[in-house]
Amino acid sequence: MLVDRYLQQTPEASTRIFRVYRPSPPHFHEHCDEHLLVVSGRGSFWAGDISNCVEFRPGMLLVFKRRTVHAMPVMLQEPIVFLALDTPPRDPADVHFVDPRDGTPQTFIRGYSQAD
Repeated sequence: MLVDRYLQQTPEASTRIFRVYRPSPPHFHEHCDEHLLVVSGRGSFWAGDISNCVEFRPGMLLVFKRRTVHAMPVMLQEPIVFLALDTPPRDPADVHFVDPRDGTPQTFIRGYSQAD
């Protein structure tokens, strides 16, 4: 589960801050590139292939191009907080899990509504 809050949205980009409370399963975004600045916490992520697993820490910038499968399988220090910039803006529903049993944006993300 993660808590996602939109801070700003323009025709060019959306800015969000979100806290992660459990590992995220493999997923991708069909319509945007995702840029994540690690504000706090530590964990590991991979993009494209599970063999590319790398540890992240505060101050690092993680970039996931649209349609690139990525995941955060390990949380080492909580809370994990990201400042996200999505180009173009990410619709909250644009989270596609590789394994549909992992859920939907509505079941995985608290604060799913942009009105929150």
